[in-house]
Amino acid sequence: MAIRFATMNAAAAAPCVSVLMPVRNAEATVARAIGSIRAQTWADWELIVVDDGSTDATAPIATAVATADPRVRVVRREPRGIVAALNHALDVARGEFIARMDADDESAPERLAEQVAFLRAPGNQQVGLVGCRVEFAGDAAVNAGYALHVEWINSLLTPADIALNRFVESPFAHPSVMFRRELVQRHGGYRDGDFPEDYELWLRWLEAGVVMAKVPRALLRWHDGPTRLSRRDPRYAPEAFFRMKAEWIAREIVGRGLLTPPDATAPPAERRGRETPPYMRQLFVWGAGRPTRRRAAHLERHGVRIAGYIDVDAKKVTPAIGGRGARVISPAMLPPPGKILVLGYVAARGARELIRAELRARRYVEGRDFLMCA
Repeated sequence: MAIRFATMNAAAAAPCVSVLMPVRNAEATVARAIGSIRAQTWADWELIVVDDGSTDATAPIATAVATADPRVRVVRREPRGIVAALNHALDVARGEFIARMDADDESAPERLAEQVAFLRAPGNQQVGLVGCRVEFAGDAAVNAGYALHVEWINSLLTPADIALNRFVESPFAHPSVMFRRELVQRHGGYRDGDFPEDYELWLRWLEAGVVMAKVPRALLRWHDGPTRLSRRDPRYAPEAFFRMKAEWIAREIVGRGLLTPPDATAPPAERRGRETPPYMRQLFVWGAGRPTRRRAAHLERHGVRIAGYIDVDAKKVTPAIGGRGARVISPAMLPPPGKILVLGYVAARGARELIRAELRARRYVEGRDFLMCA
């Protein structure tokens, strides 16, 4: 695609895309990241670099580039964290679309052009956020788990797949997304807390009905260095994910009535002679081990009662509730679809696929009869 040059002075006309790049102490990579934006085939953009209290040469490097290219804007601030930096960038952004970028990653030259084209396509007017596939730029042999995570992210392309898998993990690489600025005004920006700020944003927007999709091309090189925030900040630890997403799982299953069969809201006269109240499906969690129970327990803090567990280990099966223990059933004891709601909470590699296959074989429908949460 040919380069699209802005026809008006950057200071006079709002750009099409505002790229947000919070950064702290990234002197080794920030020039490369900024260079990848400057090399975009879509030239109608502004890059807002928010230097969050760097103590190295990050700010001088970015400022030197900004002197040569007025589309690059550098904001220097006292260190207040990534959420404050992102929200400040959102406040000053002028673009119709907001794109994310990190100082240790690289965008392909066609990235902005393809994402703008996707959001402007006649058939995609309902899409609010678009990501892309990413290229894992780390060592797949050394960091096999992260490489598998990238493979999983890249498998989620359609709005349906993204929505169904949103409780497993964050379905996007944060620096790969572009979204309509109006979504921030409508649903709020990033929130600060003991949780991953990007994942919370996706869950909140998805609940609000924002449609999300991906361009089916790798348009970002996603680096995984030892100093990356997701590797050293406790807000991105696995337990923080489970603790935070429990609220949104609870809101989903209660808000959408997934624990209530369709006829539970029928007038009393229509329900006479049917099953006695409370007309509620019971909630079962797949996985009876201690880690699974500990993670699923976060749901009960949001008013969701767990009726029992499902486990393939015959030694754990206790089909009748007795003493202080919880009921545990085997997959063979699952009732027909519509009787219970199942949450798949087993995080072991390959378990999700096996659970899905078992439930689908029993005609359970994902999104109605079961949700994968790990």
